[in-house]
Amino acid sequence: MFNVVSLIIGIIALLCAVVAFVPLLGWLNWFIIPLAVIGAGVGLVSKSRTGMSLNIFVIIVALVRLSIGGGLI
Repeated sequence: MFNVVSLIIGIIALLCAVVAFVPLLGWLNWFIIPLAVIGAGVGLVSKSRTGMSLNIFVIIVALVRLSIGGGLI
């Protein structure tokens, strides 16, 4: 059950991260990272690690995008 919730949170965060790749929308990553951290925490409780892995991937993608944009844009 927790894995499904973590996957849903991860998919929502990943879709938002795709939108955040549009120029001038990089600031959305500041909201995506905490959402993915919550999803990774929920995935940590479950037996399967799929949801946690997806959320960690989203966190890495969002951090890379923030570093490319200088953290502001």
